[in-house]
Amino acid sequence: MSDTLEFTIDKFTFRVRTDRLYTDEGLWVLEQDGTLRIGLSDYLQQHSGDVAFVDARPVGTRLAAGDTLFTIETIKVTSDLHSPAAGVISAVNPDMVTAPEKVNSQPYEEGWVCELSPESWESARTQLLRPETYFEKIQQDAAKELEKDGD
Repeated sequence: MSDTLEFTIDKFTFRVRTDRLYTDEGLWVLEQDGTLRIGLSDYLQQHSGDVAFVDARPVGTRLAAGDTLFTIETIKVTSDLHSPAAGVISAVNPDMVTAPEKVNSQPYEEGWVCELSPESWESARTQLLRPETYFEKIQQDAAKELEKDGD
């Protein structure tokens, strides 16, 4: 199995990495030694536009699942994105201050936003989407949007 699922619609190609889980709103979550690294999926970053600013909550901030984890600002939108799990922010990518465009150019690599030490990863993970499920969801969302734009 490939480590990336991808589809092209119109002139856009969207990629979903298969080594992580996803939130319904489009964040990816990669568990590494008990810590969750979190960033924007390729679909979400393309849909939002060029990221000009990322405002992450500071290290040490305790969050409940669903609390605002960070805010992104683009020419198109300002969006609050939400924590996939309860826990404490353990790291913020320093590139988000100096090079937030990495969210667009390398969403699954250097464009990660923050890390969270979860309180109960096993229960939180059941609320996340498997890569294949997220892939199906964004394919449907993109097709609906293309259809709406064609009207």
